[in-house]
Amino acid sequence: MKKYTKYEICRRLEQIIRARFRTDIEKADRHQIYLAMCGVVKEMIIDDWIDTQRMLDEKDPKIVYYMSMEFLTGRYLGNNLINLDMTSQAEEVLEEFGISLNLIEDEERDPALGNGGLGRLAACFLESLSSLGYAAYGCGIRYHYGMFRQKITDGRQEEVPDVWLEDGIYPFELKRPEYEKKVRFGGYVRMQADPDDGSLKPVWEGYRSIRAIPYDIPIVGYHNGFVNALRVWDAEAESEFNLISFQKGDFLRAREEQLLAKTLSEVLYPNDAHMQGKQLRLQQQYFFISASVQEAVDRYKRAHGTIQGIEEKVVFQMNDTHPTVAVPELMRILMDCEDLGWDEAWEITGKICAYTNHTIMSEALEKWPISLFSQLLPRVYQIVEEIDRRFCDKIRKAYPGDEGKVASMAILWDGQVRMANMAIAACFSVNGVSELHTGILKKRELRDFYEMMPEKFNNKTDGVTQRRFLVHGNPLLTEWITDKIGDAWITDLYQLKALEPYAEDESARKEFMAIKRKNKERLAAYILEHNGIEVDPDSIFDIQCKRLHEYKRQLLNILHVLYLYTQLKKDPDMDFYPRTFIYGAKASAAYYRAKQIIELINAAADCINNDPDIKGKIKVVFIEDYRVSNAELMFAAADVSEQISTASREASGTGNMKFMLNGALTLGTMDGANTEIFEEAGIENGFVFGMEADEVMRYERENNYRPADFMNADPVLAEVIRNLHDGVLPPGDPGRFRSLADSLLYQQDGARADSYFILADFASYAQAQKRVEEKYRNAGEWAKSAILNTARCGKFSADRCIREYAEELWHTEPLV
Repeated sequence: MKKYTKYEICRRLEQIIRARFRTDIEKADRHQIYLAMCGVVKEMIIDDWIDTQRMLDEKDPKIVYYMSMEFLTGRYLGNNLINLDMTSQAEEVLEEFGISLNLIEDEERDPALGNGGLGRLAACFLESLSSLGYAAYGCGIRYHYGMFRQKITDGRQEEVPDVWLEDGIYPFELKRPEYEKKVRFGGYVRMQADPDDGSLKPVWEGYRSIRAIPYDIPIVGYHNGFVNALRVWDAEAESEFNLISFQKGDFLRAREEQLLAKTLSEVLYPNDAHMQGKQLRLQQQYFFISASVQEAVDRYKRAHGTIQGIEEKVVFQMNDTHPTVAVPELMRILMDCEDLGWDEAWEITGKICAYTNHTIMSEALEKWPISLFSQLLPRVYQIVEEIDRRFCDKIRKAYPGDEGKVASMAILWDGQVRMANMAIAACFSVNGVSELHTGILKKRELRDFYEMMPEKFNNKTDGVTQRRFLVHGNPLLTEWITDKIGDAWITDLYQLKALEPYAEDESARKEFMAIKRKNKERLAAYILEHNGIEVDPDSIFDIQCKRLHEYKRQLLNILHVLYLYTQLKKDPDMDFYPRTFIYGAKASAAYYRAKQIIELINAAADCINNDPDIKGKIKVVFIEDYRVSNAELMFAAADVSEQISTASREASGTGNMKFMLNGALTLGTMDGANTEIFEEAGIENGFVFGMEADEVMRYERENNYRPADFMNADPVLAEVIRNLHDGVLPPGDPGRFRSLADSLLYQQDGARADSYFILADFASYAQAQKRVEEKYRNAGEWAKSAILNTARCGKFSADRCIREYAEELWHTEPLV
């Protein structure tokens, strides 16, 4: 493991600044120093990276290719310094020049390679794979502008490009043009006779070809010198300019390939409300999957000289349905490029591919119009047709005469390619991401598949990396924990169990809460700088930060805030512990209802924060452009973790684990991994409310839900919804939020009234919030529960989860 001395860091830092910026370190600005420090750290990483590659060449391990549309990595400089064990040296060098490492870290833009929990999980898994010493690649797309950078203007979300690649390059990435691949779109398939045996073989012709250029971002293991790579593919045209087309006057065609390449790697999750957006999404998926599968096969052949035995050395873990096209693409390469027969190729594919399901909602299981799929990927579609034909034969054999099973399980049905069905048919493993989620998949969403192939199904409860979300995100708590129990917990989170006795120690409780207070001050300073809102660190910090979706029920949260505000307006002197409600979320650009909820939160904030009548007892803050770097501030500062999704809707959640790790108490439904969090922490150390999954599903099955009954049972709630409908509260144009209010009471666009049971759960949620206040008033009891949450979060480490994948599914061994 390469480590520089303070002298070496200082010398290299000065050399880079002089060579790159033609100045001295004393005159360099923060950003120049940031870039130079990245250069120093990258040099250290490269040495370990080369050693790791040499080890892989010598030991020839099985390699995991973790395939995901997104990787929400967060900033790398601070995390790399931690994992290299170089933080203190870097701090000391910079301090000698009067520079703070924290300020230098703030110069880094979060890489815009992901959006929500799916991408953050993928990033946690990559870090754990390196820290545990498993050989792996993350495989994704090098988005130039990410999903978008969120701006809040007049309370509304605006989407602007997230320009994170300074001068077109990220300081830690390494361009690898020697591994360039070609990806094909369109054209047709012609059958050609084999000159040796006369058999007909498919030939894909008339296609447009795009160059896939890999960029590797090093993923550094914790204190072990092991470095894997996140390989993100950028798209470039095969030819920059078609002069013949230009001279004929076809100016658009002259740059057609260039335009296609440009759009492929520009934006994460382009709006798919129209056919052009659907086409681009499918092109993006096939682009990075084809390039990744080609490289996996080529890498194996470079090492072994043959395709034989590849299933013993390669595994593809598909993170949700986005990478499912890996199944027919691997089949295509094995048959068309390696001359294997169908049966042999199918057997190999079934041993290499594994699928993680991340959703309970059937409408979120990805589907593509056959007309689009077949036109865009004609050879791949032929293979999908054959997979479907053979799989349907298998279904009919297992269930003679039951065409209902075929309709449920077929890959091609009703003019669509059903990607989840293909993944389940082909993969050797299908896993859910929490015990509750996996149970629902087996019992409801994927029941037919489970009954037919139970051996494929298993659970792998998600986890998070403590190196990012405690060691880096909460250094004060990290120091306190290590002082109490040593530092073994950094690589074995179950060691935090040794903190339990300190929950009974009065001085330890005070120390713990003093750290929480300092983290709240840090977040309060961020809010004042970015929002211009003063918040009280002595108030209860109640935080909900996650992707904005109706099932996550940010609407329930803000309705309750308006509910409390309504009560305070009537009785400003009522007994009430001050609360600060903090939100962080992006809504998909095309998701109108979600964007309305953001607007409502900001309208409520404007009203409540500026009302002198309530004497500052409630503050509401919406933190703009939610991302990993500001999320770390929120996780460390939170008293209350809002995990309030409709039971049976959240697959797992990982934000809930990050809050727990930092000593926040969970206010949540029995949904996703919340059930396991309450089990581990103890039900008394959190706040459970609302219907459970079986109750929700019964309402849906019986279709007898009447939300107005729940509203009318509480006059204050009825007043809040009436005011929302009429534009009275928050004040504004009448009708501004009328559709939100109506969605709770009336069927709209074919959707059931109050689709996510906000009103049914409101009374229980309000009662749980009262319990929060009661408990917080007892400082000792709150501190005890906070310490126990941290102490009992060992299960929720990504390290544990990755070990389960490696030992139970991938059958691979660590190398360090």
